[in-house]
Parts: sequence; structure tokens; C-alpha cells
Amino acid sequence: MPTDPNNDPYYRLRHSAAHVMAQAVLEIFPEGKIAIGPPIEGGFYYDFDLPRPLSPDDLEAIEQRMRRIIKGDHSFVYRVVSANEARDLFKDQAYKLELIDGLAQGQDEYGERGSSDTVISTYKHDTFEDLCRGPHLKSTGQIPVDAFKLTSIAGAYWRGDEHRPMLQRIYGTVWNSKDELDAYLWKLEEARKRDHRRLGKELDLFSVSEDVGPGLILWHPKGARIRVIAEDFCRQAHLDNGYEWVFSPHVGRAHLWETSGHLGFYSENMFASMNVEEEEYYVKPMNCPFHIQIYKSHLRSYRDLPLRYAENGTVYRFERSGVLHGLTRVRGFTQDDAHIFCRPDQVEDEISRALDFSLYILRSFGLSDFKAYLSTRPEKYVGDPAKWDTAVEALRRAVDQHAILYEVDEGGGAFYGPKIDLKVNDALGREWQLSTIQFDFNLPERFSMEYIGEDGQPHQPYMVHRALLGSMERFFGVLIEHYAGAFPLWLSPVQAMIIPITDRHIEYAESTADRLQAAGLRVGIDTSKDRMQAKIRRAQLQKVPYMLIIGDKEQSADAVAVRTRSGADLGAIAVDAFIERAQHEAAART
Repeated sequence: MPTDPNNDPYYRLRHSAAHVMAQAVLEIFPEGKIAIGPPIEGGFYYDFDLPRPLSPDDLEAIEQRMRRIIKGDHSFVYRVVSANEARDLFKDQAYKLELIDGLAQGQDEYGERGSSDTVISTYKHDTFEDLCRGPHLKSTGQIPVDAFKLTSIAGAYWRGDEHRPMLQRIYGTVWNSKDELDAYLWKLEEARKRDHRRLGKELDLFSVSEDVGPGLILWHPKGARIRVIAEDFCRQAHLDNGYEWVFSPHVGRAHLWETSGHLGFYSENMFASMNVEEEEYYVKPMNCPFHIQIYKSHLRSYRDLPLRYAENGTVYRFERSGVLHGLTRVRGFTQDDAHIFCRPDQVEDEISRALDFSLYILRSFGLSDFKAYLSTRPEKYVGDPAKWDTAVEALRRAVDQHAILYEVDEGGGAFYGPKIDLKVNDALGREWQLSTIQFDFNLPERFSMEYIGEDGQPHQPYMVHRALLGSMERFFGVLIEHYAGAFPLWLSPVQAMIIPITDRHIEYAESTADRLQAAGLRVGIDTSKDRMQAKIRRAQLQKVPYMLIIGDKEQSADAVAVRTRSGADLGAIAVDAFIERAQHEAAART
């Protein structure tokens, strides 16, 4: 997404570098057409319609021309033009002419934010001029020649419309110094190494099959084992925190989704219906209507509340193929979903409990750097304004009490209620959206939910949607990248690999494996004919925490020689002592 010039200290630098890059590209391809080129977080890009596909070698040539332009120290000159002047200036640039027509109608360059007084302006430096609102640096010479890099080439539909031409997008980055650039490039390389799609294949954790369909994840045994461990931990934690587990179907009648409003407001994100005995059914995109039906299966008293229903519910939502991304953007996923039904006097305590529980769960998985985003009432909303105020203040006090850094997104709530989004920074400082605590004033009204109050009269309960991990798929992708596939012992699918040096040590290796498994540890045995060092290397590449090597000395001493995946040699340890060590480490979830 383009960045905000008021909040991005690198905006002018990156915007200016983008224009220099565009000039360099058009010097190499004079017949080329340009689209837009904004600064973005970490860098900039420009979209081009060129006579041939670009290659990595082209990036180097473009960079060389950029350095020449930068050294020319050309001033960036701003001017305002009329729509007709702009059309004449860009008469050979079809994409610019479309933009000009939009600007003349009060749109911005992205076709949004209508305004009757839109100003059409350009910035020019050297031989290059483009439609632009700025701001820019004073001159190209202010761009450090050793602190920029063109990083990649990608395809991008014009204006994000898959029915429009496919353009070539060149990404670049620029910083104030070479040291900053080097640090950023290291981070990019580290992110590449941690890419969950690559590690998912290398570690045999999951896959996507074209025969099954894009965005639908196949969990392999190792990945499924991690998921089961995580779900078991979370399931017990929910029980310990006053939640009740429920299960719901994968499909529901059309009437259910009409009542909830999904067919009216969300149908484009739902999979096609199926006809069953002359009735239309839909695969569920959300679990909430089912939990409401469980609530409504009995007459509820004020004494029954709060009710906290939790479900690992698999839902299906249509996402365009162009935005699907490994585990983090899929079409089928399992939410650690929960809905809290409570009285007005219980709201604040329930929100505080939910936030506290979310922090506990995330910290248990080794995530500890949090930031909250509080979204308040928008212009168009449903529900009583007084209830909105109560809900917003409950959310605000919850983040204040937990001393979490947060930002307020005024008017950013959904039409049906305010929310807290909890985002975490991973090992590379990247922000991920995980937990959400969302009020809902819409569904209780649509489904005529009630409880009998102390006054003997019916009242409408508050409803809170709550997800801690978000979805198992997305959360697993975050964990893979956070740990670079080297999961802590309690989550590792194989906690120890036993490596017999020769065949005569296999029997002792098998009996040792039995003892470790009886103690609750997950182990494997490498009985291949490979040399010991090759076996150790293979286990390290699979990110196994411990390698237990067995030779004559270890066999005679009822011990194992312990190596770690980091390469540390811990020497010979008695089997019982290793079991105690591993159990303690796993229990501590370090």
C-alpha cells in the first residue's frame, strides 16, 4: 500500500527515487508506457507497459542509469496544469490519459476519494515529467547513490483489475545511508530464508494441490502434529478459562445466512450454494450464526450469563487467486473462534478477560511484542449509541489496564461494533494481525436474541466475537517464519533423532526410543547406511532439536551422546537424565 507523506520520514526520498527509476526505464525503452509509482513501506515501485519482459539483468542496467541521473543533480519542479494541458502533455501515454480523465472528474490516481476541487499537477526533473502531487526532494542529487537497490520484478494488473492489462512492476528500496540499505537487504534475505512456503516444503509440513484447489491446505503428518499440539494446548486453556466447547456443521440453509445478513452483504465472499431437497444451502464463511442457534436453543436467564462458546471451526471464503499466499491467505481455514454472550454489567470484565487470555496464549507460543488497534464507531452503524460508547470504553480500559501500546482508529469500526485488533511483531520485526475482540450489535438484533433479566423482562445480550490465533493456517505460517522452522521443543514434530553409529547399535537405539516415547517424547531413529555425520546433518536440516548418537560407549553406559541442531555438543548424558531434561524444557515451553 502507498504510504502517507505525513507519517513516512522516507516518503520524499522514495518518491523521488521512483521518478528517477521511471526516467531510467523510459530511456532504455522509449516506447514504454508508465502507470503509477508510489512510495510504499520499505521502498517504492512503478508499473510499466514495456515491449518485452524484464529480466534481473535489466535491473542492473536501470540502476546504472539511475546513478547517472542522480549525479546530474536535477531539480524537481512542481507545476499545476489544466486537464487539457495534461492531455496534450501525455498524449502518447494511454494510462496517464485515463488518470487525467479521472482527475478531471474529482478522483485521485487510484480512482477513489471523489473531490470537486481536485488539482492536476506534475513534477519534472531532467527530461522526465509525470502526474504527481508530490512531495519530492529538492533535487535528484539528494538521493544517496550507494543507498538504493532495485529488488524485484512482478506482474500487476492495471488498477488491480484482472480484466485490465498486465503490467510489469519494478520494486526498489532506498535509504539514507548504505548501512541502512545493507541492514534492510539482510532483512529481506532473512525473510526469504524464513518464507513459510519454502520451509513448509523442505520440512514436509503442508502443501497445496492443484487437484484439490488453490487456497485449500493439505496438512502433512509433521505439520498436523504441530497443529494438534497447539490445538490441544489451546483447548485445555479455554476450559481452564471458563469456555465451553461446541461444534457446528460446515453448511447451513440459505435462510440462516439471509437472517445473519451474509447473503445481503457478504455473498461475493461465499462459495456457491448447493441444492438439497429443493432447498439452498451454503458452506459457512463464519461460525457465529451457529453459536447463536446454540444460545437460542434454551430460554436464558440473567443468571446464565456470561456464556462463552468456543470452536475450532473450519470456514470457507472466496479469495481471488491473485491474493492467495501460502498459509497466510487461503480459501479454507480453521478459526479458533469464540463468542461471548453477556449482560451490560459484565462487558468490561469480559473484554479484560478476553484480552488477558489472548496475551497469555500468544506469549505461550513465544510471541511477546504486541500492539493494539482500537477501532471506534463509524458514521454508519447499527445499535444504540450509548451501547457503542460503553463498548468502546470497555475496550479502551482493557488495553490501558494491560499496558499495551495502542493506536485509536477513529471511525474505523465495522458498522456492527467496535473492536480491538492485536498485532504482533515476529523475530524480524514484521507486524502480523492475529487476535481480534469484536463487539456486535447487529446479530443479536437480527436473531432476536434475549435473556430474562432480574426484572422478569426480556433483554438483548451483548455479543462479542473473539479469535486469539486468528486462524490455524495463518498462525502456523507466522510461527514457521518467526522460528525459521526451528520450533521450540514442545512444538517440534520430532523432538529427538536417535542416530546409531553402526547396525550393532540399532537394538539399543530402538529400546532407547521406546523409553523416550513412554516418557511422552516424540522421537525418530535414523537406521540408514549413511555415515554418522551425514545423519547428523540431515537431522539438523530438518530442524530436529536434539540428535542422540549411540555407539559402544553410550550403549555400555546406558547413555546417549547429545548434539543440538545449532551444532553444540553436550557430550554423553544418561538416558534418564536426558528424559528429565527434555520433559522440563517441553513443559516450560521455552
